Amino acid sequence: MGKESNLKAKAAELLEKQADFNNNLKKKEPKVLKEFKEFINRGSVMDLAVGMIIGAAFTAIVTSLVNDIVMPVISMIIGGFDFSGLKFTIPAYIEGVEPATVNYGNFLQAAVNFLVIAFVIFLMVRTLNKMRERAEKLAKKKEDKKEEAETKVEEDQTALLKEIRDLLKKQSK
Repeated sequence: MGKESNLKAKAAELLEKQADFNNNLKKKEPKVLKEFKEFINRGSVMDLAVGMIIGAAFTAIVTSLVNDIVMPVISMIIGGFDFSGLKFTIPAYIEGVEPATVNYGNFLQAAVNFLVIAFVIFLMVRTLNKMRERAEKLAKKKEDKKEEAETKVEEDQTALLKEIRDLLKKQSK
């Protein structure tokens, strides 16, 4: 019976250790997973995701602007033809092979898209910089006015203290 109760005690101890081990596994996340969660939850990653979504929507707007407004005007100015149709064909020298086309009109359209996007971003950054400069100037003006007011109060206090000193001197004579 001594061996049997000893075995039961060891079995109970092993079961308890196994339960503790399982609980610890549940509590501990792998370090990589924890770091990934921290990385994803940072504000900069969320800002990047929002920026990507807005950028994709902005691309559709710019593409429409270029295709529907800018390119027709440019086409009208230079003679009324469509840029997207501009291409040249490389003849096929092997029988049964289609000739290759180089669609440089599509490239020109993409270049105009890029220029329009770059210009719009330039205007946005320029506007933001001007707004920041104005805000800094306003903050500086407020700070200067506050310093002037503090200086005036200090000067008034000094003058008042001098008056009190002078009055005390006269009384003590």
